[in-house]
Amino acid sequence: MDVAVNLQAVIVPLFIVLSCALAWLCRRQLLNPGCHGFYRFFAFEGILWLFLNALRLWHHNITSLPQLLSLLMMLSALGLLIGGVYGLRRYGGASSLRQAEENFSFENTSTLVTQGIYAFIRHPMYSSLLLLNWGLVLKRPALDAIVVALLVSLALYLTARTEEQENCDFFGVSYRDYLQRSKMFLPYLW
Repeated sequence: MDVAVNLQAVIVPLFIVLSCALAWLCRRQLLNPGCHGFYRFFAFEGILWLFLNALRLWHHNITSLPQLLSLLMMLSALGLLIGGVYGLRRYGGASSLRQAEENFSFENTSTLVTQGIYAFIRHPMYSSLLLLNWGLVLKRPALDAIVVALLVSLALYLTARTEEQENCDFFGVSYRDYLQRSKMFLPYLW
């Protein structure tokens, strides 16, 4: 009980400090509401809130079905993240033509990546965040967590749609063709 009370007292200040650090890291995206990073920032914020609020129950009843599903979702999220970053670094190449100031450097690829995990889904890293998001809800299933997770899901959807428009503008017809033969977040489904 003491640990839970002490942890609860730290969550709000920690959220504020980490949010300030995240806002500084994403400052260029926040200054451009038309870029995909603008929406992604709010997804990160929601996931941070879910994570901090789930900490006190992280190891509570770890063999229950919700906890096991949460673990499975978070491990799957890690796999998607690794596959997405690997694909961008291996096949994307750095672009001197695409220097969108608000993008992180790894996002500025010279080649449209359609190999590896990208052959099945266009946004494996956002899929990763969706799995992490809902995995955190299973750590602490409560109405406020579900509402935040729904808002995070909306922010990630808006992030992906905005990024797709940016990619259509940069890669042209080849990206439009890629849109037709791949799914946004879930292979074979959506």
